[in-house]
This record gives sequence, C-alpha cells and structure tokens, in this order.
Amino acid sequence: MRVYEELFILKPDAAEEEAAAFVGQIQNIITTGNGTVDKTDKWGVRKLAYRVAKYNEGNYVLIQFTCAPELVHEVERRMRVSDLVIKFITVRIDEKQKKIAKRKKARDKRAARRPPPPMAAPSAPAAAAAAPGAPVPAVPAPAIPEHAGPGKAPELAEESTSKESKE
Repeated sequence: MRVYEELFILKPDAAEEEAAAFVGQIQNIITTGNGTVDKTDKWGVRKLAYRVAKYNEGNYVLIQFTCAPELVHEVERRMRVSDLVIKFITVRIDEKQKKIAKRKKARDKRAARRPPPPMAAPSAPAAAAAAPGAPVPAVPAPAIPEHAGPGKAPELAEESTSKESKE
C-alpha cells in the first residue's frame, strides 16, 4: 500500500452540500477499494493563481489516503468526469516520507557518535566578578595634563598655549 495526496479544486459557486457529498463519494471509493483515508482538509474558497475554466476562485480540498495503485486510477477517473471539479492533482508521498525518515535516522546516528561539547570551567576573574559582594578592582583614571583646562582636549590645550605665547 502506498500513501497519496489528492488535491482538487471545486467550483466556488457549488453548494456546500453538493461539495460535501462529492468529498464523501471520493472517501467512499477509497474505503470500498481496501484503502484508508488518513486525513481530509477543506481549505475553503481561495483565489486561483490564474484563470481556470472561467473561474478566478476555487474551493480547495486535500485528501491524504493509503491504497493500492489501481485505486488511484479510479479516483482520478471520477475527478475527470465530475462537472464539479475544476482541477486536481495526485501525488505519491510515501517515497518522500521514506527519504525524510532515512535522513533523520542518519542525522541521529551522527549525533550519537559525536561527543558532547566540553563544559568550560569559569575563569577566576570572571568568577570573582560574578560573585555578589566581591570587591571590584580599581581601574586607573586617564591622566590629564596640567595645562589643559576643564572641558579642553589635550590637543586644543597645546594650541591655545602656543597662541598665547606668540602674542
């Protein structure tokens, strides 16, 4: 048995009862053909990317099911002959699920082989700074020249003294 997704677009002006009856009919075909319906999602009316059969909108329905390949031909035949369906697509997804599972298994295997990262011991200065109530080390203040006045940078102070001496 293989896993398939059937995405089909119904006419937006179709009655809700009519659309629900068609979805029920497709599910019935799958279950009577020894398949199982895994999931049914009704996405509602959405805008189409381009105009299809004079419609700009469509009622989207997604059915995920498991069945034999022969049953898919019957489901697609019913989609083709129904006036309610604008477009449909059937996608086999079990191969993709197998690939994803295989990648996940390989990733987990690599992660199990890899040693855990070593825990770094905190260094002494960082531990002292982090401890509450510990004395904070004194940082020396930058030296300011005597001839520089408050608010003057050392370069400006030298220029002002050289101007004063010239005058």
